[in-house]
Amino acid sequence: MYKNKKILVIIPARGGSKGIKNKNITNVCNKPLVAYTIGPALRIKKDRLVDEVIVSTDSRKIADIAQRLGAHVPFLRPKKISGDKAKPIDFVVHAINHFEKKGIFYDCVVILQPTSPLRKYKDIKEAIKLYLKNKNESLISAYCEDEIDETELYHKEKNFGIPLSFNHNKGIRRQELKNIFVRDGTIYISSVKHIKKCHRIISNTPLLFEISKNRALDIDTQKDLKTLRKTLCE
Repeated sequence: MYKNKKILVIIPARGGSKGIKNKNITNVCNKPLVAYTIGPALRIKKDRLVDEVIVSTDSRKIADIAQRLGAHVPFLRPKKISGDKAKPIDFVVHAINHFEKKGIFYDCVVILQPTSPLRKYKDIKEAIKLYLKNKNESLISAYCEDEIDETELYHKEKNFGIPLSFNHNKGIRRQELKNIFVRDGTIYISSVKHIKKCHRIISNTPLLFEISKNRALDIDTQKDLKTLRKTLCE
């Protein structure tokens, strides 16, 4: 074991979803979607890289499926922090408080969303190693976006394009620009101390764990689901 921190893995899987009904347990190659996250997370726990893996859900149906898959479901999440407008920080703080009331204190939290089913065991393992080695407040996973550069990015205000980069009109060659990385939601890690102090998961300057773009698929629409099934089932 290379760690000396007590680590909690949270897999958030609420029951409601608009784009895809019952998204977190929808069938993908004869397995519920959440299984593709629970599986590698439990392997991480078996290898003693983390201390606990839980599923945070407001759904008894999801809870039953998660438990059959081997995950711990210590509570049903309150409805007030489970709707479309609920923030991720809410379910994280809820889980931390649940354990601290029982006298169990974690140093950091790993968040693995079921909607990122293509992440691998190795991705989680290497992200945790990077986080522990650098002793930062938080870590995010991101992929390199090589099809755009910073000079092509704008906000729109009324009819005007507001550039995100002051180099947008300077004719700088693409080769001279820094790579663009896109946060993909595959892996988040944050210290409990930072979460309590700032009420945020991501710090101002998080560590960046680079993940392959082809494993950064986020399941949000039927099109995404079709892509996933084609990737895993064919």
